[in-house]
Amino acid sequence: MDLFDIKNAIIGGFFLSFMIGPVFFMLIQTSILKGARAAIAFNIGVILGDVAFISIAYLGSRHLLEKVKDDPRLFYIGGLILIIYGLFTYFDKSNKKQIEEESKLIDIPVENNYLRLLFKGFFLNFINIGVLIFWLGVIVVIGPTLDMNPTHIFWYLTTILLSYFVTDLGKIFLAKKLKSKLTPIVVYKIKKTMGILLIIFGIGLMIKGFIPKEKLNLDDLIEQTSS
Repeated sequence: MDLFDIKNAIIGGFFLSFMIGPVFFMLIQTSILKGARAAIAFNIGVILGDVAFISIAYLGSRHLLEKVKDDPRLFYIGGLILIIYGLFTYFDKSNKKQIEEESKLIDIPVENNYLRLLFKGFFLNFINIGVLIFWLGVIVVIGPTLDMNPTHIFWYLTTILLSYFVTDLGKIFLAKKLKSKLTPIVVYKIKKTMGILLIIFGIGLMIKGFIPKEKLNLDDLIEQTSS
């Protein structure tokens, strides 16, 4: 995995942290009501939920991806997944107030039971099937580009999660300021922007499927032109 992949993974983790949903608002709510440590415990549970989904997505798709990793149709599939996820994000009608009302259904205990908060974070994330679809799309996209190398895939996904976690730490410590800034119109704009970005990335990936593999390999192209 080179610096380009590391940069992409860090950026991916940053944007992932700002995907608007119940987890986003529950994290801020927990930080304000229970403090930073409680929010960190909750966030660790969320990360563990992502790890579970990543494991399911990777193990479920690994053999198929190894067989078709040189097939351009894989780009179409990965692009289509991102486009569909982006469309759902863009056209999602829920706003900040609705999501906050949903998150209130999850009781935050008066005492700081960190283990309970960890489990709440895990299950709140794990019950969202959209997260599994998202990670499946990520693996379909990055797996073939990393030659389905388990070590490279592991570190790529680990970098995404670390970037995600570090960004969430910033949200935790700035929770009160973020809560006042997250008006319904701001949430609406963020979700629309995220949806558009996912659609653009998906379209770009599908276009990539039309480009012959030898033209995508810049090293070979440079070597051929220099000789």
